[in-house]
Amino acid sequence: MAQVTILAGPERRRRWSDEQRERILADALRPGARVCDVARRHDVARSLIYEWRRAALRRVDPVFVPAVVMDEPAEQASEPVVAAVLDLPDGRRLRIFNSASPALAAAALKALR
Repeated sequence: MAQVTILAGPERRRRWSDEQRERILADALRPGARVCDVARRHDVARSLIYEWRRAALRRVDPVFVPAVVMDEPAEQASEPVVAAVLDLPDGRRLRIFNSASPALAAAALKALR
């Protein structure tokens, strides 16, 4: 049987405390988590979780990490080897492979600035 929440009185919208929002966002941002599952589990609209995530990303100050480019002889491998993985705040991921030239890796890191 489905659960029904009845909101009575002049206020017809649910309110979430900052702690509840943070807990729901942390649940949604877990590796392998799906927003639709988290929304269903916490009885929240998916669009609201996405809005909270956008607002949280706007509040986060950018973090700069120094990159070191080293000249090493390239090894021939049958499959490309990932040298670095950068998880971007908007959820995208940048992979720099071992076979990439130092100039290409530096250009990719400059483009992120």
